[in-house]
Amino acid sequence: MATEDLLSEVRDLIAERRDRGIHGLANRLGPSEWADVVPRLDPSEVAVLLEWLPEAEIAELLEELDPAAAAAILRLLSRDEAADLLEAMDPDDATDVMEEFASGEAEQLLIEMEPAEAAEIRELLAYPADTAGGRMTPAFVAVAPDLRADQAIAALRRVAEEAETLYYVYVIDPAERLLGVLSLHNLVLTRPETPVRSLMIADAVRVRADADQETAARLLTDHNLLAVPVVDEADRLLGIITQDDVADVLEEEATEDIERLGGSQPLETPYRLAGVALLVRRRIGWLLFLFVAGLLTSQVLEAFEETLDTVDALTLFLPLIIGIGGNVGSQTVTTLVRAIALGEVQLRDVGWVLGKEMAVGLAVGLIMGLGALLRVGFAQGSAIGIVVGATIVCVTLWSTTVAAVLPLVLRRLRIDPAVVSAPLITTLVDATGLLIYMVIAGLVLEQI
Repeated sequence: MATEDLLSEVRDLIAERRDRGIHGLANRLGPSEWADVVPRLDPSEVAVLLEWLPEAEIAELLEELDPAAAAAILRLLSRDEAADLLEAMDPDDATDVMEEFASGEAEQLLIEMEPAEAAEIRELLAYPADTAGGRMTPAFVAVAPDLRADQAIAALRRVAEEAETLYYVYVIDPAERLLGVLSLHNLVLTRPETPVRSLMIADAVRVRADADQETAARLLTDHNLLAVPVVDEADRLLGIITQDDVADVLEEEATEDIERLGGSQPLETPYRLAGVALLVRRRIGWLLFLFVAGLLTSQVLEAFEETLDTVDALTLFLPLIIGIGGNVGSQTVTTLVRAIALGEVQLRDVGWVLGKEMAVGLAVGLIMGLGALLRVGFAQGSAIGIVVGATIVCVTLWSTTVAAVLPLVLRRLRIDPAVVSAPLITTLVDATGLLIYMVIAGLVLEQI
């Protein structure tokens, strides 16, 4: 069923107070489908829906929602009802939601929760949200190395319902240090008397709890794992990060890069929940900066006003020169920022990247420059055609050079390279591109 149709049906059922209809939908819909609809309902409609849906399904729905949207729903409930739902959620998802509450609100909810569940969330809250520790779940399965395969399988059966995933079983010593990992597949197929120690992979991939969440995500995806263990500085096993956590991390990082590339600070809440004031605050800083930087373009035009007045035809091609520089720079910086995010290039590759992008810039510049030489030369004369064609080659080469180097340099300075946004590159090459245009025009026209 299409989201719009489902939304309309849910609203009709709520308006007509037909709880049986909602129960029928609950039997057919999964958490992800509810997650597409619930954020678009009014708070009063959500409150009614929460009365009719089973607690287990509400908990699954909250896990699918953005943490900010899930927290907004919990605020519609009483404190004990919200605490019950948080207990029913996976610990890592519940922690993400708790981070959306003020410290006082969060503590009150933790007091209402069962001590064991509250302790797990408090432990996870101790780690910054953007680290591996902040993303992990403590719901993993670990066994001792001296167990037999059949004993390990029996242990798995006892904890199966509480584990986040059973694909991997971790092997720890009495001090809870990670010794290795074994797959459920190998464990089930081996002889019952086989010791776990002989089955495990000793050099298991792992990530430190204080590592950036993106580092953990790359480890999992690069090694094609279903989960990656998280350890502390003493190599003690603290939790695991699973594929669904990684999907969330990569989506958040990609969203943040896209927003920065557009010249806006990343939103901390879903767009549907973001108010006008928040959107203004996130955008105005960059816009003011770009506005001031854009004044350079006016200053360049003012400095060469006499040249433009002397040769009116030069003015006709100002938009072309500005557009070429901005477009080329935007393409290059977008490609490089994504390559940096994927770990494909680093600062040590700056020479190789620069040479590659300059070759690309020169090639596309020559192609467009030759086209401009023929077209403009035919319409305005050979001199103007040479000026425009040569300028396009130089501006294209300059734009690719700037856009290739700056992201790598900023990454080295521990600044998010995505801040070298398309609008910033465009503004920079606008002014310098016009300067190149005027200098070439002066040199060529002096010879006539």
